[in-house]
Amino acid sequence: MRSELERAGFGIRALAGIVDSIIIILPIGIMIYLITGVVSINWTQGLAFNLPYLFYLTLLPVYWNGYVIGKKIMNIRVVKLDGTDLNLSDMFIREMIGKVLLSYATFGMTMVISGLMVLLRHDKRAIHDFLAGTFVENEFEEPYVQNI
Repeated sequence: MRSELERAGFGIRALAGIVDSIIIILPIGIMIYLITGVVSINWTQGLAFNLPYLFYLTLLPVYWNGYVIGKKIMNIRVVKLDGTDLNLSDMFIREMIGKVLLSYATFGMTMVISGLMVLLRHDKRAIHDFLAGTFVENEFEEPYVQNI
């Protein structure tokens, strides 16, 4: 198991998620505006956006060594506890079951609990990390970044 000092905290993980959302939403939003002439983010609430975004979060880390674009920019990545490479099964359990399915089944409570776990636990692991046997590694060297 890797050192707890290499764990990415809540703030940097949230920032990576925001960066991902912006990177994905802006180009699609611009295309929708050019086609419809309407500025709206209502389209982000449906399956047409959420399914591709979920596939992005599930597939890209398998092929890009634990990174999605936001995590790469923030120098954090999803890794297995045992040090082996991520596979599709790991990411399916982490993203589809650990985040989406449990969140819908518990009316969002597991996302709140997961956020608190990352904020308060020393190992910085959320429910989806426990289910998939993963954690989010912080690749920054500076100690002040570790607890963000």
